[in-house]
Amino acid sequence: MINRDKRHPEKVNKPINPIKKKPNWIRSKIVNSKVFFETKKVVNQNNLITVCQEANCPNITECWSKKHATFMIMGDTCTRACAFCDVKTGKPIHLDIYEPIKISNAVKKLNLNHVVITSVDRDDLEDGGSNHFYQVITQVRKKNPNTSIEVLTPDFLRKGEAYKKVLEGNPDVFNHNIETIPRLYVTVRPGARYFASLELLKNAKKMNKNIFTKSGLMVGLGETKDEIIQVMDDLRSAEVDFITIGQYLQPSNKHHPLKKYYHPDEFKELETIAKTKGFLLISSSPLTRSSYHADDDFRKLQKARLDRVECRPHR
Repeated sequence: MINRDKRHPEKVNKPINPIKKKPNWIRSKIVNSKVFFETKKVVNQNNLITVCQEANCPNITECWSKKHATFMIMGDTCTRACAFCDVKTGKPIHLDIYEPIKISNAVKKLNLNHVVITSVDRDDLEDGGSNHFYQVITQVRKKNPNTSIEVLTPDFLRKGEAYKKVLEGNPDVFNHNIETIPRLYVTVRPGARYFASLELLKNAKKMNKNIFTKSGLMVGLGETKDEIIQVMDDLRSAEVDFITIGQYLQPSNKHHPLKKYYHPDEFKELETIAKTKGFLLISSSPLTRSSYHADDDFRKLQKARLDRVECRPHR
């Protein structure tokens, strides 16, 4: 009998990787169920896609209960098949030209102080979707001038300088996740290139010194502590301001196997090490995700930069 996974057709006939039982320190939170459903209503009414839903984020109940949502643009189908990700892979549909307005309306309706905009990979598009990012940023800012904007972008691999169009929109935070250590890229992120992702982050900072750059790392995929520290060093060499470190949670038995659950104390240790590297901000915990507490973190970034400037000796 052929094993067919309707949700993830690209994962057919892949090895079965049993999912390890979650430890007691990994628990999702529900804060305000009424607000949760209000957020869901706004998302549905505007026919929007969120990474919270598509990537099966463990923090969705907590974030939506605070009217926080990460909007995913350019459809719900990715052109890549990363072994850790729960977003479906396939041939994407055409871009929705009304999506920038829909996103801006939702931001207004939710009265967001800070919004995170991400996307699927769109290798099928000549510019990787960078102009669409620009249109969304521009429309959101036009309708919500007091809302800070964070983008979590693809790597725009082999798209030349297409990424510059995103930066022309002048987002407040430019985020691109490094995801894992270079040794594991061939199995975890086969469609991506570690040093291309580093170069993107480095170029974003070079193009706009005032922008905050950010990147995220998952642990539990089979990396060593020394390899994590090397990634920290690489990110600092690219002048990344903010690093997030979270626990990899295996979405299904067809995804990359989970090798280890890190204890909260280990996350604290990684946070301490990252501080010595010079990051402006570090978020390190089992449930840390790229956009988890992004609004609070943006304010912390602003304060950390101001404090650092004030601490510099006068010449």
